[in-house]
Amino acid sequence: MTKWATMIGAALALCATLASGQGYPNKPVKLVVPFTPGSATDILARTLGQKLSEQWGQPVIVENRAGAGGTIGAGVVAKSPPDGYTLMVHSSGHAVNASMYPTLPYDTTKDFVEVATLGGQPNVLVVAPASGLRTVADLIAAAKKSPGALNYGSAGIGSGTHVNAEKFKLAAGIDAVHIPYKGTPEALKDTMTGRITYFFSPISAALPQIKDGKLIALAVSSAKRSSALPDVPTIAESGLPGFDYNLWVALFGPASLPADLVTKINADVQKIVALPDIRERLAGLGAEPMPMSAPEFRKFVRDEIQVSEKIVKAAGIVAQ
Repeated sequence: MTKWATMIGAALALCATLASGQGYPNKPVKLVVPFTPGSATDILARTLGQKLSEQWGQPVIVENRAGAGGTIGAGVVAKSPPDGYTLMVHSSGHAVNASMYPTLPYDTTKDFVEVATLGGQPNVLVVAPASGLRTVADLIAAAKKSPGALNYGSAGIGSGTHVNAEKFKLAAGIDAVHIPYKGTPEALKDTMTGRITYFFSPISAALPQIKDGKLIALAVSSAKRSSALPDVPTIAESGLPGFDYNLWVALFGPASLPADLVTKINADVQKIVALPDIRERLAGLGAEPMPMSAPEFRKFVRDEIQVSEKIVKAAGIVAQ
């Protein structure tokens, strides 16, 4: 009797798993963004959320849970039921946090499932027009002339913007003071006013201010120029050969999210990213699609964790 009960229970559990993706979603879905509104991650999350809502016929609500380099929002999702109704849109900072925070409230590799990639974009090195800096060479020269006198902002300790800036410091051999902010919009504001010298901003967030002349773009962090700023050189072209850093944004779910549901959501996201209007929207933001299956994305994140760990150690980045 016990044997039959066990077999029936297993069969029912299997049926429930197989059916999990078929009726999904039948209620609102929440996308937790662990950064402030207006950040690059938030912009892509809202772009995705609108299209998913149209495709699924259910509201897709973006909820910003900013703080601690994205770990607060990630902690919320890690503890959420694995039913697909609470997902997370995070950036490459998620891979950085794995090596930077020794006491995270979650395990980066065990408490999440990698669902789908949304896109990747370079950061753009920006300064205020009043700074007088017009090239990367100008910035490096100023920093070397007065070590420790310049400062730079980030969207938080361990964020992609922070790691990018630390990689730049190491490559350029300069000393500058890090000023962490709650998010990208706050750092951009203080860059425009000159309170901080420079900021490696996600290109999507800085484009309006660059076009309005409120910020000067010195270079982009990617290996090749951005189609959104074709006249702006890369860091590599500006005297630091081989320099390359991309900010990626992707969708995660809590661990134990059923595999068939992961596959469904991945397919739905890839359909959206392939739409002409979304590709145009991404291009306008300086971003490009990064199509991957869920298993490919999982391997990608593991590789990113290893690369980030090397930068964190070399730069001596410590969570505060």
